[in-house]
Amino acid sequence: MSNPLNGKNIVLGITGSVAAYKSADLASRLTKLGAYVDSILTDAGTKFISPLSIQSVSGRKASSEQDLWGGEGHVVHINLAHTADLIVIAPATANTIAKLAHGIADNLLTVTVLAAKCPIIIAPAMDAGMYANQATQNNVQLLKGKGFIFIGPAEGHLASGLVGPGRMVEPADIVCAIRYELSRANPLNGKKIVVTAGGTQEAIDPVRILTNYSSGKQGYALAQAALDAGSDVVLISAPTSLTPPTGATLISIKSAEEMHDAVLSQITDANALIMAAAVADFRPKNIVREKIKKGAGFGSIELTPTKDILKVVAEAKVDNHLNLKVIGFAAETRDLKVNAKEKLIEKKLDMIVANDVSDPQAGFGVDTNKVLIIYSDGSTEQLPMLTKDEVAEKVIQHLQSWLVEGAG
Repeated sequence: MSNPLNGKNIVLGITGSVAAYKSADLASRLTKLGAYVDSILTDAGTKFISPLSIQSVSGRKASSEQDLWGGEGHVVHINLAHTADLIVIAPATANTIAKLAHGIADNLLTVTVLAAKCPIIIAPAMDAGMYANQATQNNVQLLKGKGFIFIGPAEGHLASGLVGPGRMVEPADIVCAIRYELSRANPLNGKKIVVTAGGTQEAIDPVRILTNYSSGKQGYALAQAALDAGSDVVLISAPTSLTPPTGATLISIKSAEEMHDAVLSQITDANALIMAAAVADFRPKNIVREKIKKGAGFGSIELTPTKDILKVVAEAKVDNHLNLKVIGFAAETRDLKVNAKEKLIEKKLDMIVANDVSDPQAGFGVDTNKVLIIYSDGSTEQLPMLTKDEVAEKVIQHLQSWLVEGAG
């Protein structure tokens, strides 16, 4: 469940664009994630990168035009098309896009696409004027109407020296798009999971805030794991430097009040809420309208409690008859089990994930975590030190057992 690319057959199409050099990086990334990457280069594609270069990083055959007419003859494209879990064409030129839009199959790549029944991702790469041309735009819309998935193009400096949309998106972003598409048939398909992440910010004056050390890493890992399991994910995030996982619907918030409103608006049709955000317990009672000058002295800040989101969710479940699984997180510095269990009971959670943030390997900002899971029936599970991605996978596995397998 953790890696939708593992063991999947991916056909990588490479056409005649200067961006073809990025295809080697893309093939390498996919291979490292466990995919079997069979490549097809058009004649023009081989002018920019050799089949040997692609084959060297993928460990699999990189076919060119001569293979269509070689010893395997008519069989090669059918085999590639029928065994592919996904086809990605990166870079895709205006010429290839035009051929695909109109069903022209005059080379190994286009005839393979025509015979395929799997998802097809297109990453355009061309000059800005070529991409903006009405003919290209018409072809793009034709392909989108047929179910082709487009990623990009990005804006930037182009080989022509111009600046505009036309650059092939980076291989890392293409991998994320492939990961998302290959996860859609997984067990949590059709389930909506709301995940909160990051530390809220409570304004003191126009330039100062009260916040905490949360990086959002565990919440974002949970969002990615939920996507990998096939679910539709709404990620409600406080400010963070992290990039949201591809496929998640991002709702950006700052304060605890905004988090409260966003959560309540999203749980009405959700199957689960994972409350991983570090939400402030208190906020300044009054926000000063102008910056507090250093010479004036700070004096004291009067605080008032924020709304307890999990308590409000528990009430909403009852009032609105919501069939919602709720998982909470508890960051503690002492009496971990006692405090976490009290929170579990008080807020009527199905599960709580507790960690001791005073541990330098399990606190805020690091990539590892050591958590204690407590269930609503009082049973516990102590996990060893794991990466936050691995902790997220464990949590989503439990959620899947409830939502799909009927346990709990």
